Amino acid sequence: MPQTASRRIAFLIVALIPLAAPPARAQTPADHDPLHLLNGSVAALVQRVSHSVVQILVTSYGPVQRTDRADTDLVIGRQRSMGSGVVVDAGGYIMTNAHVVANARRVEVVLPGQGEDGGAAAHLASQGRRVEASIVGIAKELDLALLKIDDAVSPPALPLADYDAVRQGQLVFAFGSPEGLRNSVTMGVVSAVARQPDVDNPLVYVQTDAPINHGNSGGPLVDIDGRIVGINTFILSDTDGTQGPGFAIPSALVGMAYQKLRRYGHLHRGEVGILLQTITPTLAGGLSLPQDWGAMISDVQPDSPAARAGLRLEDIVVAVDGEPIASVPRLAFLLFTRSAGDVVRFKVRRADGDFTTDVTVVERAHDFDRLTDRIDPRRSLVPQLGILGVDLTAETAGMTTALRTPSGVIVVGRTPDTSDSADTGLAAGDTIYAINGTPVASVAELRAAAGALAPHRPVVLQIERNGQIVFLAFELD
Repeated sequence: MPQTASRRIAFLIVALIPLAAPPARAQTPADHDPLHLLNGSVAALVQRVSHSVVQILVTSYGPVQRTDRADTDLVIGRQRSMGSGVVVDAGGYIMTNAHVVANARRVEVVLPGQGEDGGAAAHLASQGRRVEASIVGIAKELDLALLKIDDAVSPPALPLADYDAVRQGQLVFAFGSPEGLRNSVTMGVVSAVARQPDVDNPLVYVQTDAPINHGNSGGPLVDIDGRIVGINTFILSDTDGTQGPGFAIPSALVGMAYQKLRRYGHLHRGEVGILLQTITPTLAGGLSLPQDWGAMISDVQPDSPAARAGLRLEDIVVAVDGEPIASVPRLAFLLFTRSAGDVVRFKVRRADGDFTTDVTVVERAHDFDRLTDRIDPRRSLVPQLGILGVDLTAETAGMTTALRTPSGVIVVGRTPDTSDSADTGLAAGDTIYAINGTPVASVAELRAAAGALAPHRPVVLQIERNGQIVFLAFELD
């Protein structure tokens, strides 16, 4: 081999061999350890979701137990309770449970503090920020309530999960303030997608083994993508303790309730005009039904959408919108989530064969809405109290629940801007009977009586709320 060629080969070999091997990059556990990868993913999820979870502080009045008094002595005192909530709209709308804000005189929300998503030092330094919240609406039948805070301080909102995509066994995380311990999280799985704890109630819940305790009520149960699977609501326990499976209101109902509560302050449910009944072997034998299980139509309201669509008594509902129906709770749940204007396709089984028809959902009449039609901006306003009211008459009394007194003022709503009025604690649906011991029979009398009071004068309103007489005490600004 020529000398020149040998030198070239030697040079190439030397060039390929580094003079000093560079130090190897430090391999972190997260590069290859699945446990560290899982740990990092969970920590990132908790950090993101925690920004949208709030603690709710409620002030109310109720009976207070006093051991130093006779058993027959009833003392009414100020009470404080805590719950949780989650931001569902960045405009300041927070969803929680209705029982969290029951009989609330004042509602405050503790926003996540700066650094609460950090380490121990950051948590210890964080106090959170308290802001006032108003109750936009309450749906007692679902145990849901919608609150509103100033949108300028609103945390980011969490999206709702697709309830139809929720699966048994998937990982979920329960956020909230268990036992008042703000900004807590527990992990578990979906134990059951559609659990019906009460056979007489068509509502179904998401069951989870993620630990849920007192104070978690109203907080979110989220999936690994940070979407709201449900609102934590109750624990099934034989004792008053916290041991037992937890239940959350499904995201489908949360989404439906949010829209209705934000617009109306209460639920506007759709209906098709049928009554459902569970088929038993005895029922099937007596009526010669083609199957001894499932859901049967036991009543069809005359001139209802169902009647006009051709549904009949003893029809067995086989499917709704293509989904097979095996029980009354599932069918009732599907209909519960439908709104006015929706078209539902029913497939039913009869002795002479299957029958398919489309039924248009209509809005169930809500008597309280008819009261709003009676608002006269000039006559309904009581500016000192920041409310709009209508006179309690024989006609208007039929638009609300049964009342104890035949005359008074029904509170239809709060004025859009109540900054110049007293913090009265009044809510839509309350009926005012007296002010400072003087009965009022009309909005005009209430406005005149409130207008005659001097600023900072103590005021006591006698009202009826939820069938109970309550006294609201405050000072005029």
